[in-house]
Amino acid sequence: MSNRALILVDVQNDFCPGGSLATERGSEVAAEIASFMESDVFRLNNYSHVVATQDWHIDPGSHFSDEPDFVDSWPVHCKANTNGAAMHEKIDLEKIEAFFRKGEYEAAYSGFEGKADGVLLAEWLRHNDIDSIDVCGIATDHCVRATALDGLKVGFKVRVLSGLCAAVDNARGDRALNEMDEAGADLI
Repeated sequence: MSNRALILVDVQNDFCPGGSLATERGSEVAAEIASFMESDVFRLNNYSHVVATQDWHIDPGSHFSDEPDFVDSWPVHCKANTNGAAMHEKIDLEKIEAFFRKGEYEAAYSGFEGKADGVLLAEWLRHNDIDSIDVCGIATDHCVRATALDGLKVGFKVRVLSGLCAAVDNARGDRALNEMDEAGADLI
């Protein structure tokens, strides 16, 4: 039997409608993730741990731009200790064991670049005997993609809960899902 963790990727206010870098379905996906975490399916998965990643920018350099290209540069978002960086109100913070913050001084798309109390995500998962991860959140075409692909690269079995993800761009989101599938992630 595998030890599986659920990773909520960047379900933050700035990535939801009303935020500085909103995805169309951000709030809807946050609500769906919250419902999932109350469901029988969640209980049946018997997750060993539930963790979250957060963009947590202080000065990420060229990642922020007044004229963003929405590929490598973006409007200011998820500034550390702001409401925009906070988790969406629908997410029950009591159910999250650790928050892995990333991107203080760089772009940092992957949750595996994030740290909780100075510990990188992969190290934390291994310390807790996790061998499989389920990934959901925002945005399919950026941080979900990077987290899933990095999870595979460092040896975890990865499932992407594709219905619980929101893309910045739907076409790029679909391409990202195909890329994750081809790399070995299971899409469910």
